[in-house]
Amino acid sequence: MRLDKFLKVSRLIKRRSVANDVSDQGRVLVNDIPAKPSKQLKAGDIIRIEHYNRDIVVRVLTIPERNISVQEAASLYEVVD
Repeated sequence: MRLDKFLKVSRLIKRRSVANDVSDQGRVLVNDIPAKPSKQLKAGDIIRIEHYNRDIVVRVLTIPERNISVQEAASLYEVVD
């Protein structure tokens, strides 16, 4: 799944267009490398997001096959600190 779509589906960023903008500005790192919105993610990847004056680091646990509900969104990742 693309990085921008994962950020939207997992509810880490509310809109896909915002995820695109943040990635294009170099404020999203996947495995400590700046990532473009089209970066393909896999389970185990570490994502660092610098957005709205906060840093969040998450590990991708699963990649969904389809859109999921709000309740299931948090099961896609775990917060790493």
